[in-house]
Amino acid sequence: MVTETTRTRPAEEDHPVLAANLAYDSVTDKIAGIVLAPRPTRFWFWGFAVSFSLVMLLLVAVTYLLAVGVGIWGIDIPVAWGFAIINFVWWIGIGHAGTLISAILLLVRQRWRTSINRFAEAMTIFAVANAGLFPLLHLGRPWFFYWLIPYPSTMGVWPQFRSPLIWDFFAVATYFTVSLIFWYVGMVPDLAAIRDRARGRLRQVVYGVLALGWRGSARHWRRFEDTYLLLAALATPLVVSVHSIVSFDFAVSILPGWHSTIFPPYFVAGAIYSGFAMVLTITVILRWAYHLEGYITTWHLDSMAKVMLASGLVVTYGYVMEWFIAWYGGNPYEEFTQMSRAFGQYSGWFWALFLCNVLVPQALWFSRVRTSVIGLLIVSTFINVGMWIERFVIIVTSLAQDFLPSSWGYYNPTVWDLATLAGTIGLFVCLLFLFSRFVPMIAAFEVKELVHQMHSGGNVG
Repeated sequence: MVTETTRTRPAEEDHPVLAANLAYDSVTDKIAGIVLAPRPTRFWFWGFAVSFSLVMLLLVAVTYLLAVGVGIWGIDIPVAWGFAIINFVWWIGIGHAGTLISAILLLVRQRWRTSINRFAEAMTIFAVANAGLFPLLHLGRPWFFYWLIPYPSTMGVWPQFRSPLIWDFFAVATYFTVSLIFWYVGMVPDLAAIRDRARGRLRQVVYGVLALGWRGSARHWRRFEDTYLLLAALATPLVVSVHSIVSFDFAVSILPGWHSTIFPPYFVAGAIYSGFAMVLTITVILRWAYHLEGYITTWHLDSMAKVMLASGLVVTYGYVMEWFIAWYGGNPYEEFTQMSRAFGQYSGWFWALFLCNVLVPQALWFSRVRTSVIGLLIVSTFINVGMWIERFVIIVTSLAQDFLPSSWGYYNPTVWDLATLAGTIGLFVCLLFLFSRFVPMIAAFEVKELVHQMHSGGNVG
């Protein structure tokens, strides 16, 4: 019997990018059928109900925060940055894989991105939206968030442009805007296909408006392809720049453990690492729930696992270089910070980080693990948790024990920290469920192009 853990199934041996028995005419029917189904599946209903309950928990936590203040969190002096900034950096990192898959892999003509780029882009939008919540909530008075914007202030108060916190605002806002436009433009042909197949008048009108009058003419396709490539070229440098700027929040300070020039590439590699782990988690679940094995083959899983393994090795190199620089630089504060992380009051977090991000992903060296649905789900879950712990270790350990022992403290998150984190995870999952119900989750027109090339004997690899 051929199982899911085998490297390639017989139907995929000749054309590993797609199942060989995939029919051209069935592609749009399958993908559009998920959106146009009269009722959602039982999986969708229960998943949405659970995630929506977490969104309600988030609303309760935010309401209480606005009524009482940030004192409900565990932040104190000296750890004035707690879960809010940890979660901000974590969500920003998760959002990077979508742009990498959609933009960079499109420019380098990697066809295995075709079946996963749509929901990877959606993941980017939802993750960045979650990330944007935390700096606003951390302000304490979020209704004054517009003070971060350089507008003609009648009070003469202007943002400090030399602060990396202001750089964050521009970087994240630009990244979100470009990613949203890139995601929407890529959906236009498929939205038109949904419009043409919709039965109810309301659906026809809604999807007709969203399709922007698409008729599939040669002129439409030419302009679409030019625009899509241009947006991909614009989005590509954002993958590197955004998380580099986020790393400047730490690197430009003088705190031991933060003051390092390795942070920009280290953070970018970590963002790709965590982002691909989240994409892989979503891919495995959607593939199982909607029976998309013909579109998301073991070739896709294997390719994503290889990228995740490579980025994980870069992250591991960053961990090693942190220790080497602390030793080679001869700075006693840096040496103490690294030793404290490994053997101090937060040592449990450090070794959990080492287990999740370094040891467990080594299983990806084996092809049997890279093509096993269960194996990939386990490894990607470990990495998702481990990358959150990494942000905890970076932020909390440097703040809790800085230069003066008299100012040291210990950070304890409260139930409201945990509720806010769980609520944003629920919001992320809830948005993904809505996306899978109302938007084609796979780029049908790109898949049909591959099917055409496959059946005509072209190279689809």
